[in-house]
Amino acid sequence: MCSKLPKVLHPIAEKPLLGHVLDAARGLHPSRLVVVIGHGGEQIRQALDAPDITWVEQNPQMGTGHAVQCAMGALQGLSQHHLLILNGDVPLITTETLQQLLESHQQSRRGVTVLSCTQKPPTGYGRIVRDDVGGLQRIVEEKDADAQIRLIEEINSGTYCVNLDALPGWLAEISNTNAQGEYYLTDIVGLANAQQGIEPFSHTGSGAHCHHDDHELAGINNRVQLAAMGARYRDRLVRQHMLAGVTFMDPSSCWLAADVTIGQDTTIAPHVILGPGVTIGEDCLIGAFCEIRHTRIAQGVEVLPFCHFEQADIGVGCHLGPYARLRPASVLAAGAKVGNFCEVKKSHIGEGAKVNHLTYIGDADIGRRVNVGAGTITCNYDGVNKHRTVLGDDVFIGSDTQLVAPVTVGAGAFVGAGSTVTKDVPAGALALSRSQQSNIEGWADKRRQTLKKNA
Repeated sequence: MCSKLPKVLHPIAEKPLLGHVLDAARGLHPSRLVVVIGHGGEQIRQALDAPDITWVEQNPQMGTGHAVQCAMGALQGLSQHHLLILNGDVPLITTETLQQLLESHQQSRRGVTVLSCTQKPPTGYGRIVRDDVGGLQRIVEEKDADAQIRLIEEINSGTYCVNLDALPGWLAEISNTNAQGEYYLTDIVGLANAQQGIEPFSHTGSGAHCHHDDHELAGINNRVQLAAMGARYRDRLVRQHMLAGVTFMDPSSCWLAADVTIGQDTTIAPHVILGPGVTIGEDCLIGAFCEIRHTRIAQGVEVLPFCHFEQADIGVGCHLGPYARLRPASVLAAGAKVGNFCEVKKSHIGEGAKVNHLTYIGDADIGRRVNVGAGTITCNYDGVNKHRTVLGDDVFIGSDTQLVAPVTVGAGAFVGAGSTVTKDVPAGALALSRSQQSNIEGWADKRRQTLKKNA
């Protein structure tokens, strides 16, 4: 990956590669979940640690067989269990596919079942070598394969289901006499086959469960593959939402995090980014070129194009944009409106309140049915501390007003346009702070004459 970040922490849809694999495994409700870590192990542990994970360190790293050997101590006490062995860089694998592999393994009563697929070209993968009747004979890594074996297009995905009771004996017999000098987990296939039909061994032999989707089983080794797999995962997510009743006007242009939820009959316009922690209710419209992260949007909300929301909470029936920005801790009650080129930060906008044009609202509590005129600013920062502005219900703020916090405007009060409010305004009062206007008649004509003489 040419990166300081361990490969399995590189994200797809804002979730680490390993996080996708863990979620697929968790869908089976396993008795135990063991993660073997090596390079960058502590960084991986910090990013994905959870109560259901047992962490095992592989040091030094001497191959896949050695990695499983390291994990055996954490699997003690699980007699008569089946062990699924997964790779941390296969993010598209699903719980359904793992369930199919497990059922195939259980029904066949084999010792080892390999999850395979057909891939064209198969470059870089171990090849599935079958016998004359189609049974799994062995797996040959590409570096150890001759020209004829390299022509085989059925490849090993690196995912296995294994009889746990028999596994320690097979692992003990693996050698590292190969091109890599590593202990290959693939060698257990031949060992399981060698025991087939021999007493007292049971659950021996091996087989391959061939999956129809090679993309789902593909691993990631560079950023080109990461981007391609991210696009496929995005397509899967969008498809799931559309089948659940969401409209995407241009599905291929949008981007979604893995945990996004969207209600029925919501429409998503082109070029929308929905990041992690986003919940959108039913009957909403999200306009083009919006970016939304860690935000809850209730039902019936209309978001016009080019809006940016982060850590906001938007109530039922609100109307936002175009070009509205909601920064962290912005809360809009039902029916509130934040219009074009407005920014809100750490503020509560009351039910039915309107902040329509060219306005900054920061560290404020705005009551119900308040109207904030164009160009209004809450002056919340004195150079050292932030202070709050409070506007009571039914307040009217005229255009181009500066509210110098801390300040409170009482319910039903009016503030005239162009005012700078530095003191509290009583309920029902009118606040004005303008210099007196004076008109000099004839000044414009005299000015023009002077300019002509000097030309």
